[in-house]
Amino acid sequence: MRDTIKNHKDFHTDEDTPSARTAFFIVRAKPAKFPSDPRVGFMVTKRTFKLAVHRNRAKRLLRDWVRFCADLMSPEYDYIVFAHASILDASREEGRAAMAQALQHILRKYGGKKSQNLAENA
Repeated sequence: MRDTIKNHKDFHTDEDTPSARTAFFIVRAKPAKFPSDPRVGFMVTKRTFKLAVHRNRAKRLLRDWVRFCADLMSPEYDYIVFAHASILDASREEGRAAMAQALQHILRKYGGKKSQNLAENA
């Protein structure tokens, strides 16, 4: 799997960063420090998910969906995914479709030349 964002300061993004919102999560893309391979960070908070079982399930679902849609990720960005409580009711297929749609939106709307080629081939 791709590198994950673990440093607290790497999770901070501006409000004008590229983002896509779905019923299950929000994806924000920020310019990568090292544009060779995109990193992914997951925000699954105790405020939203009271039980550790639910937080772990949400992270597991997000990792699966990101792995499935890894070819849609641009090396120009690092991605931060914020989980919503509704993710616990999502099926695997719904989540994968939502992740693909969100990543394609970011590539189409905000991506560079490399990103445009990825979006067109998807």
